[in-house]
Amino acid sequence: MAEEFSGKRFSGKTVYNGIAMGKVMVLRKDQERIRRTRIEDPEDECGRVQRAVDTSKQQLAALYDKAVKEVGESSAAIFEVHQMMLEDEDYLDAISHVIRTEMVNAEYAVAITGDNFAGMFAGMEDEYMQARAADVKDISARLVRNLSGQVGMDLSTMEPSIIVADDLSPSETVQMDKKKILAFVTVHGSTNSHTAILARMMSIPALIGVEMDLNAIQTGMTAIVDGAAGEVIFAPDEAQCSEAERKIKNEKEKLRLLQELKGKKNETSDGRTIHIYANIGSVSDVGYVLENDAGGIGLFRSEFLYLGRDDFPSEEEQFQAYKQVVQTMGQKKVIIRTLDIGADKQADYFGLGKEDNPALGYRAIRICLKQPEIFRTQLRALLRAAAYGNLSIMYPMIISVEEVRQIDAIVREVDRELTEAQIPHRIPEQGIMIETPAAVMISDELAELVDFFSIGTNDLTQYTLAIDRQNQRLEDFYNPHHKAVLRMIRMVVDNAHKCGKWAGICGELGADTELTQAFVDMGVDELSVAPPMVLKVREKVRAI
Repeated sequence: MAEEFSGKRFSGKTVYNGIAMGKVMVLRKDQERIRRTRIEDPEDECGRVQRAVDTSKQQLAALYDKAVKEVGESSAAIFEVHQMMLEDEDYLDAISHVIRTEMVNAEYAVAITGDNFAGMFAGMEDEYMQARAADVKDISARLVRNLSGQVGMDLSTMEPSIIVADDLSPSETVQMDKKKILAFVTVHGSTNSHTAILARMMSIPALIGVEMDLNAIQTGMTAIVDGAAGEVIFAPDEAQCSEAERKIKNEKEKLRLLQELKGKKNETSDGRTIHIYANIGSVSDVGYVLENDAGGIGLFRSEFLYLGRDDFPSEEEQFQAYKQVVQTMGQKKVIIRTLDIGADKQADYFGLGKEDNPALGYRAIRICLKQPEIFRTQLRALLRAAAYGNLSIMYPMIISVEEVRQIDAIVREVDRELTEAQIPHRIPEQGIMIETPAAVMISDELAELVDFFSIGTNDLTQYTLAIDRQNQRLEDFYNPHHKAVLRMIRMVVDNAHKCGKWAGICGELGADTELTQAFVDMGVDELSVAPPMVLKVREKVRAI
């Protein structure tokens, strides 16, 4: 099969502009048809199921430990949930019942039971229970793999590889061992999805939207992923390998030169200083911030504390996470964005319900103001953590002065509660994200009420252009360099400065070095980017 791919180039959209060469690992999520086989000894089959359950539990425990270290406890919680589901007596009894009554093989019994339970959950009215359907399918697939001796998608035992798949979810991307992922290539996906954002943060060369036949690609074949060229080459010839090795060598030299910028000022030739901070999604990402010499954290996406779990994180759990980050960062600024759940970031236990247009729906600050008990818990944790370092709070999806005043009233109430309880805390610097045209147009009024602005260019571009940034069919129309977007950024910066406030950019556009000069000219005070982009942006600033 490799012969027909020999040296063939496939084009895609670049997620991260790097280059890699190595062996391919194809991740196929679609299960092969499981054969129904008549058996003679049902007890032996039931024993096979129990051994597969034990193996699965061990795998999940290892995955949990690994995920805790790499992405934090909250993001790892899904593996604990799956372990508990493998102990569910109804599920296990149903599998045994199918084996004994139908005299069929364990693989078939597990698959049928998984389908039945998933269908049962999917048919329930409660959205939390509906979401359990995917979990049942997941653990059933794991059991089948262990019964049949298939290699799963754990990625824990693989060699350094180029991951090739139909698509990858954000949780799958986060779970990956960065040291073993050379690159990834997917058939579907969007350059503006949260998966893409995570890939850039992890510095993984990546292509999406590659039209390729996954069934024709073999695990173990060699491939070259060239983010700069936007292409992947399967089974490259000797000349292509040599060219790739040359490019990889050049990339390493560029990285070496960038390292020499560590400790240098983010200063233009005429003495203007631009603060360059880093965006992170979990406590474990702080290492990337320090490694890349960022001046602080311009966006800590606190919603990752809420994802991959079955219930709200407690005040204490949040406090400890925020405290750890601010203490680790010392005197450097840490801007924590309050909960931004909704749209493409769903947590079933919120009970948000299905929306026809979730990007314009019940999300972010709207949830916090409509369900203030959730908001108050997070604010208590944030104000407590602020006593331990240079913490700032940032509120997303603001569209009105009234919202800011509501927020302020709740903050004051929380402050009084903590004071009365004699709990150490402080009210820190507070700002808002400017990511709606409404906020842009009234930014002169908003600037009087807050300490700073941070422009979320991902959503601002989406709402300004009326284009769903995750719709692949519209990517040709999605232009973050659009004059309207750039004029809005300038307006926001001007209005902030008129009130003596600072304004930064925390969206993906902040790392676009084609616009760095324009941002400096506009007077943008701060750029917050994925950690690997810090030194590249510093290099650009110093060249102005």
